[in-house]
This record gives sequence, C-alpha cells and structure tokens, in this order.
Amino acid sequence: MKHAAFNRIALIACVVTASSLHVRVTADGLVAAPVLVAGTEPATVALVGPPTPPDAAAIESAVREGIAFLLSAQEGTPKAQWPYEGVYRVGGEIPVGYRIGGTGIVGECLVRTPGYSADAARQDAVRRACTYICAGIREPLMNPVYEGGYDVRGWGYCYGARFLLVLRAAKAVPAGMEAETDAALRWYLDAMQKTEIPEVGGWNYARQPGIETPSPASPFMTPPCLQVLFEAKAQGLPVDAAVVTRALDALERCRTPDGNFAYSAQRQTHEPARSIPGAIGRMVCSESVLMRAGRSDVANIRRALDAFIANWRQLEIRRKKTGTHVGPYSVAPYYFFFGFYNACDAIELLPVAERAEYRRQFEQLLFAVRDADGTWDDRVFPRTRNFGTAMTLMALQRPQFPAPAEWSSK
Repeated sequence: MKHAAFNRIALIACVVTASSLHVRVTADGLVAAPVLVAGTEPATVALVGPPTPPDAAAIESAVREGIAFLLSAQEGTPKAQWPYEGVYRVGGEIPVGYRIGGTGIVGECLVRTPGYSADAARQDAVRRACTYICAGIREPLMNPVYEGGYDVRGWGYCYGARFLLVLRAAKAVPAGMEAETDAALRWYLDAMQKTEIPEVGGWNYARQPGIETPSPASPFMTPPCLQVLFEAKAQGLPVDAAVVTRALDALERCRTPDGNFAYSAQRQTHEPARSIPGAIGRMVCSESVLMRAGRSDVANIRRALDAFIANWRQLEIRRKKTGTHVGPYSVAPYYFFFGFYNACDAIELLPVAERAEYRRQFEQLLFAVRDADGTWDDRVFPRTRNFGTAMTLMALQRPQFPAPAEWSSK
C-alpha cells in the first residue's frame, strides 16, 4: 500500500489500496472524493468545503456556539435529557436507551470542552444529566434480562457508562453524587458485559430473537463498548477479560485482508472490496480499538482514514435523508457524525508528523456541512442536532483530550 501524503500545493493522485482507491487533492487543498470500485478508475465528484480550512479562532468560535446550543436544548421535567432521536420507537416513544445514550454523549462533550470547571451553567446541566443517567438503572426497559431482537438499551449501557467514566476521570462527579454515580457506573458496566452475544462475542442492537441466541456481532456497536471496558479497567473497575477477548475476536472476524469491515458477522467475513464506501465509519472505529488492544497497526489506521477521505461523499449523499440503509452501499444517515468523530479519534493514533494534515482535511469537511444556525445534524429529526453537534465538537477538539485507555490482558 502507498500512503497518500496530502499536499495542499500540488495536485496529488495516489493509490492507497490495492483496489484502485485514489485520493486526489487540488491545489487549494480540497478533496475531490472518488468512489472506490475495485478494478475501475474512480469517478470524481464536485469539490466541497470552504475555500480554506478553519483556523484555531474559527474552531474556538464554533465550539462556543455549539456549547450554547447544547445548553439550550436540554429537555424534560426537570431539564435533564438530550435524547437521541431516530425512527425506532417503543410504545410510540423514543426508547430509554436512546435517551440515556444521547444524554451521555452531550454530557461528555460539555465536560470535555475546556473551561468546564469555571462554567456554572455547564455544571448545572451536567448535574441534572448525571441524576437522570444514574436513575436510568431503575428503568424496566434497561433491564439486561430481555428477549433479544432489535433493542437499543445497549446504547444506553455504553454511553451512560462512558459519561460516568468521563466524570470520574475529570474529577467532575457532581458534589454529593459520588456514591450514586459509582453504583450506576458499576450497574451499566455489568449490564453491558451480561448482554454480550453468546458464543460469538461483541455486541449488536439488531440481534436474533432470544437473548441466548448466537447472533452476528456489529463493528458499529462493538468498538465503543470495548473502549468503555478499556477505560473501566484503567480506572480500576471490574472487567471480565474473557468478555473483551471474545469481542476483539468478533471484531477481527468482521475484517477482511483489504481492511473492509462487514456490517455484521458471526463467522469470518469475505466482504468484497466494492462495499468499502459503506464501511468507512466501521473501519476507523474498529481499527482504532483493535490497535489499542495490540491487534492492529498504523498501516491499517492510515488505510482506514484514506478510505474515509476518498469515500466520505457516500455518507454525505445520505445525510439528512429519510430511511435507513439505502443502496448501493446500505448507508444510513446516522453513520455520518459517528464516522467523523471516530475518524478524528483514529488520526491521533498516527505518527505525530502525519496528524496535522489529516486533521486539516477533516476540519475542512466538518465545517463544510455545518448548518446556518451553527449546529450539525445528520438526520431529519431536530433532536439529532444534539448528537451531531456534540460529536462534531468532540471531533474538532479531539487532539486536546486525554488519550483513550489501551487494553492489556495482564
């Protein structure tokens, strides 16, 4: 594989995989994003993005505006939630797993953004969110004993636990809530481990009926769950190493020799290279968590990032559209900011000398899809501006965050 060294000054056309994936960058630094089709020359799409990448001041201003929006969007009685909203409903309502997960993501963003310790408005909002997430363990529809099938409570376990871990690491657990937070965190971690896929390992929100039925693992859901367990262990909390090993094995079965990742897999996948444009979000998050466990390397990270830049337009085609998995690559709108956040996270696993140019490309693309009101949204639902804005703010600030925990079986 040849590494695509992006250069703003000269037009570059370089092969980055053996499947005729080309990344072309024009003289002004904008990516002309092709579609990967094995054995064919890529078709160039229209240039996108602002004329120049955002500078530090522009990013700081966007973060400030985004935080103000997130504070205004907290809802409920009392205002404690930032629900994620999709097409899925339980009894006609947004499921509690989406409510807890979405609240955890926005809460994490508020805590991680610099200035939190001096921002009373953010602290008050996070206290209310923490109270809501801690109370979530008593919700009947969060019980880890359930019937399987399509069910999103696992997102609540994952991002509820992640938020509480972030609070602990930042020494920002709201005063007087230490015991409650610790009990809720341990409950979420235990529930997530109890609901691993039997025999196969890993996690999937779209499982076969019957909680004991083996099902394909999802490389969309398994990586964030693993990262939570890595961090939990680093903080001294109990984590079953066998659960982690099975999940890592399941992820590797989803990966092909050319770096593609199947949508889900129960056995070793043989996914064709032509499906890579629909897999780029899965590729960056899966390779990152595998590398943090010693099962991937810089070459794989670079390959996933290059594929993302080359094919991100396939995500953009589906952004803010109705429906979920639409051909030719079965891309759903909700992959957009999930993918971009995880790509920006993956950049930090590259050698230091390579990171700035990748960051510049992703910053430019994220500003290209910013809405006129200063937020980011990848769905047709107003509430998903919470998710899109929080994920984007964290992507833009990712270099400032502490490095995520790594895994060692020792």
